[in-house]
Amino acid sequence: MAAKPTLGSELRELYAAESERIRKDFASTRNGRTAVHRRTALVESIALRLWKELISPKAEGPPDFSLIALGGFGRRWLFPYSDIDILFLHAGGDTEAQFKDAIRNFSQELWDLRLKLSPATRMFSECERFDPSNVEFAISLLDCRYLAGDEALFARLREQLIPRLVARESRPIVQRLADLTRTRYNKFGNSVFHLEPNVKYGHGGLRDYNVACWLALISAIEEQGGWPPEGSLLPPSLSNQFDAALDFLMSVRCFLHFRHSKDDNTLAWEAQDEAAALSIGAPASNPMTPSDWMRIYFGHARLIHRVATQLLDEFPAARPSLYRQFQNLRSRLSNAEFSVVDGRIFLQREESLRDPGLPLRTFRFLARHGLALSSSTEHQMQELLPALAQSPPSGAEVSHYLQEILLAPHAAEALRAMHSLGLLTLLLPELAGIDSLVVRDYSHRFTVDEHTFVAIENLHLLRQSQSKWDVRYAELLDEIEQPELLYLALLLHDTGKGAKSDSHVQASVEIAARCLDRLEIDAPDRETVLFLIGRHLEMSASLRRDILDPATLRQLADKVGTPERLKMLCLLTYADIKAVNPEALTPWKAENIWQLYIGAANYMIRTVDERVHASGDDEVLAHLRTLAPAAGKKLEVFLEGLPRRYLITQTASDVLGHMEMASLLADDPVQLDLTRGRQWYQLTVVTLDRPFLFAKIAGTLAAWGMNIVKAAAFSNRAGTVVDEFFFTDRFRTLELNLPEWERFKASIRDVLLDKADLDRMLQDRLRSDRNAAPKVKVETQIEIDDECSPQSTLFEVITQDQPGLLYRISSQFSRENCNIEIALIETEGQTAIDVFYLTSAGAKLTPEHQARIRSVLLEELARN
Repeated sequence: MAAKPTLGSELRELYAAESERIRKDFASTRNGRTAVHRRTALVESIALRLWKELISPKAEGPPDFSLIALGGFGRRWLFPYSDIDILFLHAGGDTEAQFKDAIRNFSQELWDLRLKLSPATRMFSECERFDPSNVEFAISLLDCRYLAGDEALFARLREQLIPRLVARESRPIVQRLADLTRTRYNKFGNSVFHLEPNVKYGHGGLRDYNVACWLALISAIEEQGGWPPEGSLLPPSLSNQFDAALDFLMSVRCFLHFRHSKDDNTLAWEAQDEAAALSIGAPASNPMTPSDWMRIYFGHARLIHRVATQLLDEFPAARPSLYRQFQNLRSRLSNAEFSVVDGRIFLQREESLRDPGLPLRTFRFLARHGLALSSSTEHQMQELLPALAQSPPSGAEVSHYLQEILLAPHAAEALRAMHSLGLLTLLLPELAGIDSLVVRDYSHRFTVDEHTFVAIENLHLLRQSQSKWDVRYAELLDEIEQPELLYLALLLHDTGKGAKSDSHVQASVEIAARCLDRLEIDAPDRETVLFLIGRHLEMSASLRRDILDPATLRQLADKVGTPERLKMLCLLTYADIKAVNPEALTPWKAENIWQLYIGAANYMIRTVDERVHASGDDEVLAHLRTLAPAAGKKLEVFLEGLPRRYLITQTASDVLGHMEMASLLADDPVQLDLTRGRQWYQLTVVTLDRPFLFAKIAGTLAAWGMNIVKAAAFSNRAGTVVDEFFFTDRFRTLELNLPEWERFKASIRDVLLDKADLDRMLQDRLRSDRNAAPKVKVETQIEIDDECSPQSTLFEVITQDQPGLLYRISSQFSRENCNIEIALIETEGQTAIDVFYLTSAGAKLTPEHQARIRSVLLEELARN
């Protein structure tokens, strides 16, 4: 006769057989919610069997002693290899002593089943006392569920004790929950969009789902004085989305547990491949690529994370006191359109919801001040999207707001918020291809869209960094003339990764070109952005060569063309590499990028005044001939002898425009063109060379109160000069008085034709300007380099910036019979950094001539 099986062996057989059935059924249905509910029911049935065998033959007995499920067990969320949290609750000490051995045997039986049991024993009075060192236990009570024993005791716990505890201790409970959440976020890189996310603890994972529910529950208990009705914690629309997200994540976590035969929640590459092939959590219709499947994952995770963080931010107790003080200060940012409360943006006027420009203004406000949308404002924005989608703003309106957002210090936060709501891809559909896109590159940590936002964030964070290499890059960023173009290039630089193309760079250029056309970006700016995108891997490729090899530097400099583009490409490379993963930009690599930049920049300076030969076989010249085939000999005559730097700093349309201005000199000896850009005015003068030409133009601008921030001078073999001056209008003369444009140009023409007295014009202006003392004293330095150029002698003048400075310096050069071949004028704060390539009688300056010029310059600049 066979021996009667022991309780332990019987339960082991039951658990093994039912667990295998759950596994097989999941392999067939891939329904995670069903699997966790069945495992919960299985473990619960075993616990009740043990209770009857070891504690009480009646499930509702004994008195004053209850078995309670906590945590995931309480939520009925037992995944295949989840921990099992239970509470042995005693009304007093009598039952604790009476059932001590039975509790030990109960727990041992479950451990013998190889279940990861986490038992806790408490008296009712102990649950009443809040333990600041074990807030996790108080949080776990929020998911308590009756299993066996004294049901009245459990009812007292749930209906009386827990609401009292929450009402009394909500602040420390929420603070601890917030601390645990932030610590978890830091561990997982503060981003939803990890390429190999953790589906339990990662951003937007199951723990975030729990946090959102706990916070909503605590808030409801506080307001209602008791437990809210089931299913009432979240609005119906959000609740439906949350349920869908939970179904997906439950299926994914079950899949991972079964796949690894342990509690492993990391969604690694190989697991993504298999999950996509099996359509885990998704409708099993057509075969799905891993990238497409991960997009579904990230869509759910983004929603859960957004709600969890929003609830955390809106719960006053969740914020440290210093943070709350800072947010109170931010409340002063409120204006007629927006109200700021606890760092959240609220709309002031309901009627503004009818304004289609409201979303862009809202996110510009967010980007400038580092705020977040309140839940009500976010909901209002979502309601606006359908109407906005019917007639989306476009062209200059969008580009204006977009560039302002990109330039703001919290641009990345604003872009993420816009992206999360679907506004960013509505305005820039070109970004839809990289939305939550996973690209299999083992060095990258984030999705393509998040990588883009991190890259933009990296540049904005430069000004806050104290590391020595970041300080240098921050200074370089401050030198960029149009940083919005750099940020726009970063925003679009990887859009081609979402296209089916052998070259994501070329695809990105093509996608960006269509986007820039729709945004009505000016042609020169469009060309710059497309250049940066098309060459955004150029410096990275050069890093794989000897960066001290002159050939490497020459090749990079020739491809980049201009110092300004080199600066932008250097910064784009820095931001792009740093966004790959936190370890990608090592100090060594940051230093190498910088050395590569410096080497290429120095090479450009050395070759800056090489002359153009119009008959040469040059790519730029060939392009110009293609654009203006009828120009023929006229184009060759104009280009002959111009510095090569002229061609690489001018657009093709500019060159052809200057050629046409030069062709009109026989009728009008001074050709002028004045335009207004985003940051400054640009004056172009085409005329025949003459003594003091450059100085006279600079002097006239100074006499009008203009502040010259950059200038360039070019001349060809025939003696035609193209001088360009970039200046700001200190007194807004041209901005406020449109008729003054013509008087301003007439004044320049009269000075150049000796019809006006420049000295008298300058006297009054300079007399009034001398009253303002400089805030920073800059000592004058003059460096002379006779080796950097085969044709010219270089003078670099570093001195205090002041009105009329360029006029004074260039006048001294003219008095010394020097011709300015190239002028590179820069102003950094109150420091003027002016570089001049000089010749005299068509040759370099002799040492004696150099010394004489240095002496007269120092004497001139020493005068107040």
